Amino acid sequence: MIPAQHYDAIVIGSGQGGSPLARALAGSGRKTALVEREHVGGTCINEGCTPTKTMIASAKVAYLDRRSADYGVENGPVAVDMTKVRKRKREIVESFRGGGERRLESAGVNLIPGEASFAAPRDFEVRLSEGGTLRLTADNVFINVGARPVNPPVEGLDGVPTLDSTAVMELDEVPDHLLVLGGGYVGLEFAQMFRRFGSEVTIVQRGPQLLAREDPDVAEAVAEVLREDGVEVLLRAQAQRAGQAKGGRIRLAVHTPEGERELEGSHLLAAAGRKPNTDTLNLEAAGVEVDERGFVWVNGRLETSVEGIWALGDATGSPGFTHVSYDDDRVIKANLIDGGEATTAGRLIPYTVFTDPQLGRVGLSEAEAREQGRDVLVAKMPMSRVARALEVDEPRGMMKAVVDAETDQILGAAVLGIEGGEIAAMLQIAVMGGLPYTALRDGIFAHPTLAESLNNLFATVEGRGATPTPP
Repeated sequence: MIPAQHYDAIVIGSGQGGSPLARALAGSGRKTALVEREHVGGTCINEGCTPTKTMIASAKVAYLDRRSADYGVENGPVAVDMTKVRKRKREIVESFRGGGERRLESAGVNLIPGEASFAAPRDFEVRLSEGGTLRLTADNVFINVGARPVNPPVEGLDGVPTLDSTAVMELDEVPDHLLVLGGGYVGLEFAQMFRRFGSEVTIVQRGPQLLAREDPDVAEAVAEVLREDGVEVLLRAQAQRAGQAKGGRIRLAVHTPEGERELEGSHLLAAAGRKPNTDTLNLEAAGVEVDERGFVWVNGRLETSVEGIWALGDATGSPGFTHVSYDDDRVIKANLIDGGEATTAGRLIPYTVFTDPQLGRVGLSEAEAREQGRDVLVAKMPMSRVARALEVDEPRGMMKAVVDAETDQILGAAVLGIEGGEIAAMLQIAVMGGLPYTALRDGIFAHPTLAESLNNLFATVEGRGATPTPP
C-alpha cells in the first residue's frame, strides 16, 4: 500500500472561504493541501455571484435599450443573443477561476483535483480526477464543501426536464415561457433576468409573500416591481404535479387560493432550496456531527465536534452568502494563526438581492424587532422622493429603517431602490458605529447623490424630528 502523504493542514473545497484560508495556512509555514473536486472558486465564482451578476448586467442593458425612448433616445427593436451572453459569462468566470488557481500556486498550496472522503478523523482517501486514489493525513482539517440546488418535492418533477441555478445559465436560447418554482432571491433574480431577455415568466411561490424573511410591505414592493416588468407572480401557490405536454413543453398543476390552475411552459427552473455537499465525505468515519439536513455542526469558533476539524461556509448551514464565507475565513485565521479569540456570535450579516432595483438588507426587520419585544420607530419613504433616482428615471422601490425608540439606535433597514445594496452598506456602517438615526437625519451629504436620501428617510421617523424636504 502506498503510504499516506501527511500535511499540517488540509482544506476540502476551494470556495470563497477555503481558498484564502489555504493560502493563509501555507503562508504561516504550514504544509497545506487543498482538495477540490470540480472548479476552484466554489459556488460564488462558478455558479453563483460572478456568472449571475454578469448575466444580470446583460439583462439590464436589454431593459434600458427598450426604455431608451424614455430618455429621449430613439432606438430600434431589441434582440438578445443568448450564446453571446453565455460566452461573456463564461469568459469572466474562467478569468476569475484562473486567478484563483494562480494565487493558490504562488502561496505554496498543493492543489489536488479530486474528491475526498474520511477514512478516520484527519485521514482521507481522495479519488483523483485523473484516476486513481491518494491517501492523505493531516493535523488540521477544514471542511468547505458548500451546498447545491435540490428539487422541491413535487410529484413528477424528476420525470421532466428541470433546470437548476447552474443549468439555466447554460441555455443557448431565450425560453419562450420560464416557470420558476420558488420566490427566494435566486428565483427572483433569474425571473427578472429572463423576462428582460424576452421570456414570459411565471413565479410559483408556496408562501404568502416573496422573500419570506422580509417585512410584508417590502416583499410586496418587490412583487410590484416584478409585475411592472411583466412577471406573473403567484403567491400561496402550491405546485402539485409536473408532467410533459405537447412539443416537449412542461405542464405544472398548481393549487392557488382561487383554485386549481394548470401552467404550461417551455422551461422549468427549480429554485426552492439547497442541500450541503457533505453526503460524500463519510463524516461518520470521522465522528463529525451533522444536523438532520446534513449541515455540519460548529461552535462560534467554527470548530466541529471533533478536535482538529473545522468547517466553514455554506456546509455549516449559515446564511449562504459569499461574505459570510469570507468572515468564516477571518474567524479561523484570527484564532488558529494569530492566537485570537474571534467568534461568529452576534455578527451583523447584510445581503443584497440583485433584482433591479436592488434590495439591500441589514440588521433586523420591523417584524423581527417587534418579535423581540422591542419598542421601535419606523422610518419609511418611497424612492420617488429621492432626487437622484428621479434624475436617472429609476424611482421604483422604497426605503425602510427600524429604530430603537429608547436609544435612537438604528436596528435594521431595507433599501429597495437603485443601488440599494450600496445605500444599505452606509446604514450598516452607521449601525456598526453606534450612530443614532439623528446623525444621518441631520448629516450633510453631497447633492445630488443617493446618500442624501438618508436625510429625508430619517426625517420620517414616527413622531420625531424634522419635516422631510422635497426631492
